[in-house]
Amino acid sequence: MEEVITMADVAYRTTTATVTAATPSSSAPVLAYSVPLLSAFLAFAIAQFLKVITTWYKEKKWDPKKIVGSGGMPSSHSSTVVALAVSIGLHDGVESSSFAIAVVMAFIVMYDASGVRLHAGRQAELLNQIVCEFPPEHPLSTSRPLRDSLGHTPLQVIAGAMLGFIVALMMKASE
Repeated sequence: MEEVITMADVAYRTTTATVTAATPSSSAPVLAYSVPLLSAFLAFAIAQFLKVITTWYKEKKWDPKKIVGSGGMPSSHSSTVVALAVSIGLHDGVESSSFAIAVVMAFIVMYDASGVRLHAGRQAELLNQIVCEFPPEHPLSTSRPLRDSLGHTPLQVIAGAMLGFIVALMMKASE
């Protein structure tokens, strides 16, 4: 006797197989599923901390606000996306779709940090200088200055990328 399979049977079997495959087994380590994410967060945190140190070294002033600010050495954006991409490549393989997506996003973020955001910051700096020259009676003379530390120089982007690469390798080695 032949078994008749309906569309509902196919849908049920596909859903059950997908849910079973996507659920990690109870013996699988939980940390292994988030190593790329942990690598990205760690690289970001280290880069933000290093901004305080590099500002102190360069300008001889302690500025703890740099730990939450954008701009500066090294680029935390670059370190984050490179750590994520490298960690995904080490974890899932460089032939995976997730690695390809991460690499493309990393290049977009780094291009934006050293291009668009850097130039926006330079324009903000120039606009702030212009506003400072307004006479006191001008309506914009009391306006709040624009943030001018937005982007990164190519050296800051490269330093951030190197930091992200090192963090991802260290996270992989500690697995």
